[in-house]
Amino acid sequence: MTKKLFLGAIVASLGGLLFGFDTAVISGAEQSIKDVFHLEGFAHGFTNAIALIGTIFGAMFAGKPGDAFGRRNTLVVLAVFYAVSALGCAYSSSWEGFLFYRFLGGLGVGASSVLGPMYISEIAPAQYRGRLVGLFQFNIVFGILLAFFSNYIINNLIDQEAWRWMLGVEALPAALFLVLLFTIPQSPRWLVKMGREDEALQVLQKLGTLNPTQTFTEIKDSLYKDQASKKVRLFSKQYSYPLLLAFLLATFNQFSGINAIMYYAPRIFGMTGLAEDTALLQAIAIGLTNMVFTVIAMSVIDKIGRKKLLIIGSVGMIVSLGLTAYSFHVQNFSGYGVLIYLIGFIASFAFSQGAVIWVFISEIFPNAVRASGQAFGTFVHWFWAAVMTWTFPVVAEMENGGAIAFGFFFFAMVLHLWFAVKMLPETKGKSLEQLQKELIR
Repeated sequence: MTKKLFLGAIVASLGGLLFGFDTAVISGAEQSIKDVFHLEGFAHGFTNAIALIGTIFGAMFAGKPGDAFGRRNTLVVLAVFYAVSALGCAYSSSWEGFLFYRFLGGLGVGASSVLGPMYISEIAPAQYRGRLVGLFQFNIVFGILLAFFSNYIINNLIDQEAWRWMLGVEALPAALFLVLLFTIPQSPRWLVKMGREDEALQVLQKLGTLNPTQTFTEIKDSLYKDQASKKVRLFSKQYSYPLLLAFLLATFNQFSGINAIMYYAPRIFGMTGLAEDTALLQAIAIGLTNMVFTVIAMSVIDKIGRKKLLIIGSVGMIVSLGLTAYSFHVQNFSGYGVLIYLIGFIASFAFSQGAVIWVFISEIFPNAVRASGQAFGTFVHWFWAAVMTWTFPVVAEMENGGAIAFGFFFFAMVLHLWFAVKMLPETKGKSLEQLQKELIR
């Protein structure tokens, strides 16, 4: 693996760090925001979900600028979105202004979760693709952990309006992301698509592709085959199988409850009777577990494959969520039971769905529709994330709400196990062009 290849993957995956930070930082600020803007159940849930609503639109429309201007160039604009959103939220004096800046940040999250993994998958050889695209997920969980640590430190150092600092510090990694993007090349597959063939071949050579001329020819053949059908449409019969796989994988990802847990971790622990400081510390334990098991999954994803990771993780999530739902049902919160169960869930999720989703969705669509296909899968992911985040506070306030929420997540993961065993193909060790031949029907 060359330095140029590794650097390209690292920089593109920094969008994942901002994605993770933005996702988790609200967990430490949401109660203060509720008090400052005098919000109740529905409005409070909407405020927490507005960034996720932004991600839906970001994911939906990322494909077109990604195709027109390039994956890297569009990521530059998204880095600016992240920085402006962070500073805007920190200085917001009105609820409406706060919503606007959170929505803007959501656009950045949604679009970068399409273009980051796509860029990495397009520069990475098959033998490294799982691990390199997995860097995006690693940075997501690293960003989550940073947000939990940042929230805890700021909460203990600053008394007045700590929530503004929690949200504002995201501008620092956003600025770093912006600067580093100018050090990496354009995607060779995008360059071929735009007719810039000499540049594409040069990039393949710099990335250390084993047989750059052969790879270049395969990319050209794949694109010309798709373009021969004149107008290529994503929602056509030939792409129905990858569309179904992307839809189901993204749906089950969010039906696991991962975003509800990440957004509301301190509140969930507070529901068990813990004080705010203790709840924030336990949220850090969740973040650490997430990172450790993501690293483990990344080290084996190209060896044991995507399918086996999902099967193993499904079993762990089923057990952990079932025990959590039972604890809330019987109101048994003695000791560290719920913490242990949720750590078990996070470990299982990070080892499976967390590591696999961005790799898998970036692999299964052919070159001609990869941007729009990735956008579709990511749109589904963020649509359900918004629904889960918006509705969780409402369900949590119901009688026995914790048991209802975690019971739903439990049953969803039973279905996810069936999906992983019966429907999911294995993609490890195959080139993008080979997968195109196998999955397009």
